[in-house]
Amino acid sequence: MNPYLQFSPYIDGDHPDVARKAVELAAGCRSEQDIVRRCFEFVRDTIRHSWDHRLNPVTCRASEVLAHGTGYCYAKSHLLAALLRRNGIPTGLCYQRLSVTEGAPYCLHGLNAVYLDGHGWYRIDARGNKPGVDAQFTPPIERLAFRIHDRNERDLPEIWVEPLPVVINTLLTYSTVEEIAENLPDVELIAQRF
Repeated sequence: MNPYLQFSPYIDGDHPDVARKAVELAAGCRSEQDIVRRCFEFVRDTIRHSWDHRLNPVTCRASEVLAHGTGYCYAKSHLLAALLRRNGIPTGLCYQRLSVTEGAPYCLHGLNAVYLDGHGWYRIDARGNKPGVDAQFTPPIERLAFRIHDRNERDLPEIWVEPLPVVINTLLTYSTVEEIAENLPDVELIAQRF
């Protein structure tokens, strides 16, 4: 589990502001699940999704997301990972491949997985709720923001220690939410055998 507790340039739980917020969110919690719930709800409900609210700047590092109060799903997952890792809870990054509208084009959607005692790896999605999106923390049942609807969409099974390079490249290359929306990251799927 040690890699899922480490800080990095994008999951910078060692940044003073992120560390302070992690301690603040954990204060008074009686269990690991209480800490996860509080951190999850803070990121889901307080950090505004950049596209939903048309907010700049484009953020990537957890500390930037916290400072500006906004981020795309990927950046929000970096902040949630940093807060939870700072509180000693193993946390990874997960992705779904989703349709942008109906069918092509497709893009990645970023979320997290946390390791919960008694449950194992459990995915949570702090993207931000809105009409038609109702992500919750209800272990052992996953309530993610989006469901898979067509054969080219996927719940990608990996739990990554670090963000995917294609995600980082997108967040660092484009400077406005509109540019990101026109250049959302995607990956090619490996053909499934039936």
